[in-house]
Amino acid sequence: MPGRRAVVVEDDEDLRDLVEHVLRGAGLDPAGAENGEDGVRLVRELDPDLVTLDVQLPGLLGTEVCRQVREFSDAYIMMITSRTDEVDRLLALDLGADDYLAKPFSPKELSARVSALLRRPRMAGDPVASADEVRLEAGGGLVLVPVRHVALLDGIPVPLTPTEVDLLAALARVPGEPQARSTLVRSVWGGDFIESDFLIDVHVASLRRKLRKAGTGADWIRTVAGTAYALTPQ
Repeated sequence: MPGRRAVVVEDDEDLRDLVEHVLRGAGLDPAGAENGEDGVRLVRELDPDLVTLDVQLPGLLGTEVCRQVREFSDAYIMMITSRTDEVDRLLALDLGADDYLAKPFSPKELSARVSALLRRPRMAGDPVASADEVRLEAGGGLVLVPVRHVALLDGIPVPLTPTEVDLLAALARVPGEPQARSTLVRSVWGGDFIESDFLIDVHVASLRRKLRKAGTGADWIRTVAGTAYALTPQ
């Protein structure tokens, strides 16, 4: 990944050094910031491909940094949270974060999750794709263009992250058919990760909320026996 930059916003110096070390191993050139204000400034200056962002920062909280960064940057944002920050995770996904990672995490998990993010190039500014661009009719007026990470409901864009579009596409390819969490992890992230069950649950919760807001308030995704999810076109 030549020439790719990253900004690591983390007030814990040891953890910041660890994240920067892992990102270098993944082929990125990281720069660190120990507070939210410096993080926003660095993102403006460096225009990175990836931002890792701790939620609990001194001064400007990570969720507010995420909101500000999304006003001027389309960098991938990975929030780093504690295991108990479910509300912050959902808020971060609503504000435009692409993924989150729960502490404690292993360097291998961080590297795999970053690689999964960077396999999804943002294409919003690219020319309209050709016949290779496959539209996925999910029913109920919901149309996905997975290669561009675009979701449309009755022709109106739904503000989903690339990860959420990939998850919705995985469900939409077999509408009504339950898919286990582990299957969805492999489909969307390309592997198994620590906390994979909760990872899926948080993204599904964010998807449900955004689809309800964009549509009639109905629930598009149903939970099956507490272990799987299925898309139910409205």
